[in-house]
This record gives sequence, structure tokens and C-alpha cells, in this order.
Amino acid sequence: MQPELRAAIVQDADSGRVLMLAWMDDEAVRLTRERGEAHFFSRSRNRLWHKGETSGNTLAVEELTEDCDGDAILLRVHPSGPACHTGSMSCFAPWLWLVVAERALTRPEGSYVTALLEQGPDAAARKVAEEGVEAALAGAGESDERLVSELADLWFHSYVLLAARRLDPAAVERELRNRHEQAQSSS
Repeated sequence: MQPELRAAIVQDADSGRVLMLAWMDDEAVRLTRERGEAHFFSRSRNRLWHKGETSGNTLAVEELTEDCDGDAILLRVHPSGPACHTGSMSCFAPWLWLVVAERALTRPEGSYVTALLEQGPDAAARKVAEEGVEAALAGAGESDERLVSELADLWFHSYVLLAARRLDPAAVERELRNRHEQAQSSS
């Protein structure tokens, strides 16, 4: 029989980004408070688990807050690595990134992502360059469908390049956010 569980929303204390959703029982809350690192209750394994116990990607807890009626918990954390089992910083990343990150992590045989990653970052960078040119040409007069198709190829290969360099799209998002904030403050 499973104990009474509460949803635990895990948020990066620095960026505010939601990293994951997990479940906590009273024992997980107690251990988290005592040890300063996130502990959860695994519904699939029917047991407590210390986040990062196998991966090393722990979550140092800055703040643990319960909602107004005590049925949900917010954990503000400092992650030591990716929060998601796919290798992504967040479980709430774009679905395509989650697929690419999972394939980069597991390297399934027959996967195009695996084949491209095995050739190294230079091969992925060349594909981004090729797809960028094709997207630009499609945007300069070809059909909307062709442009969408070429941009899809460009976005996909951009994710593969990020994976090849062991970077997360969150780094690109941070850069864009910083640029936006700088533009707003200078206007």
C-alpha cells in the first residue's frame, strides 16, 4: 500500500524554471528537510528515493514550501546536473529535445541521432549549416510548406548539435532572455 502522496513541483532557485514534478510522502519531506537534498517517493518502485542516488544529479534544496492547503509542495533547488532522466535540465523541455537528449544518452542502434553523434560535433555543425542555407533559400520564395519543412530540419539538427556539445536548450533560452532584458533596459 502506498502512503499518502503530495505533488512536489521542483523549481530551479536561480532561474525559476520548473525542472520536474515528483511525489513526496511525509518521510520524503522529513528526509529532504533533514539532509538538504531532495528525496521523493517513487510510485513505480513503491519506495523512497534520493534524487541522484544513481545518476549523481542531486538537488540541493534551498526552500521547501507547502501550498495553502498542504496538498502540494514547492521545492526551490540548486541542481548538480540534469533533473530529467533523459539528460535534459528539465522534464518540461520541448518534446523534440527530450527525444534527442534520450537518444544521446542511450545511443540506440539504428538511430539517426546516434549515427550523427558518433561522428562528433563537427558533423552536427555541418548539418546545421546545410539546413540553415536550405531554410534561407526556402524562405526567399519557396512555398510555406517547404519553408516549414526546412525549418523543422534546422531546429532538429540544432538540437543534435547541442546534444553533441553536451549543452541544453536552456542555455540558448537564457542567452535570448538576457538579450531581451538588455534591450528592454536600454530603451
